[in-house]
Amino acid sequence: MGAILGVIFHFLGGFASGSFYMPYKRVKGWSWESFWIVGGLFSWLIVPPLAAYLTIPGFMDIIRSGSSQVLWTTFFMGLLWGIGGLTYGLGVRYLGVSLGSSIILGLCSFFGALVPSIYYYFNPKDGKDTISDLFGTSWGRMVLLGLFLCIVGIVICGKAGGMKDKDLGKSHVDGSGSEFYLVRGLILAVISGVLSACFSFGIEAGTSLGETANQIWKNSHPGQGEFLFRNNVIFVVILWGGLTTNLIWCMILNAKNKSFGDYTNKKTPLARNYLLCALAGTTWFLQFFFYGMGESKMGNGASSWILHMSFIILVANMWGIISKEWKGVKPKTTKAIVIGIATIILSVLVVGYGNSLK
Repeated sequence: MGAILGVIFHFLGGFASGSFYMPYKRVKGWSWESFWIVGGLFSWLIVPPLAAYLTIPGFMDIIRSGSSQVLWTTFFMGLLWGIGGLTYGLGVRYLGVSLGSSIILGLCSFFGALVPSIYYYFNPKDGKDTISDLFGTSWGRMVLLGLFLCIVGIVICGKAGGMKDKDLGKSHVDGSGSEFYLVRGLILAVISGVLSACFSFGIEAGTSLGETANQIWKNSHPGQGEFLFRNNVIFVVILWGGLTTNLIWCMILNAKNKSFGDYTNKKTPLARNYLLCALAGTTWFLQFFFYGMGESKMGNGASSWILHMSFIILVANMWGIISKEWKGVKPKTTKAIVIGIATIILSVLVVGYGNSLK
């Protein structure tokens, strides 16, 4: 029963992560930067402390008790990750939910596995794998095979994007009526894939905050194991950093594009736009809840990661089909994107299998 619940929780987390951008596509009359930052206020400022408040009594006391070094490092990683989150939004904007999510999530998987191993090679820490472990062990070589397949899948998806661009006659509008700028989107996808790894570094930097929350919970719940929501206090600090990056950039775009008026423009459906942004922002954050719940039920980090990434890619592409993002392209273009997505999912499975061999 626990395994079944784990799969359900991971599906819900994958559904949240793969679906959060869809409400943004229904916002009317606002510039991208306007709806992105309004939704971001829910993602990074409103919902995280609310979640921490509901799950960790006195979470602000825990943050205040943290050392300045821990708080600053965690916040700084959030700043860098915020650039990754910002470019994720822009990448999906210019590539579409289907192609954009597949490429970006593939890159996240690749860099998420490779960058930490390089970091810990130069900064060794007990229990952390290094790049030499990957090359020097059978499980590590299996992980590297998965990463190679991931790059192959990304290249195929990129090729499919080029074919789509050609099929659309470089009109920069796809079958769903959304923007499509291949080169711009691919550049942003690479930046997002690299910097998104900083979220895991932020969790690592804020470990002491989570440990404090965990100990407080265990003291009041003896014999009930580890605290499921201890990372919620860390998320608050990381996402402050993410908010800072995105807020600065969106305000610059508001000024440049003269779009500050979006927030009060009565010619647009203001109430509906704000509700859609709130839904998108809240949905984005829910992925963390369900991922943690799924991992606690599955009892296996590798299996959890496999399910989470696979469900996100599948759900994002489901929305791409529903939104008709590939409408008007040739059959061989559709075949190419299907092969690319399947290869990325296979790579995630291979990486997960390699990790299970440790």
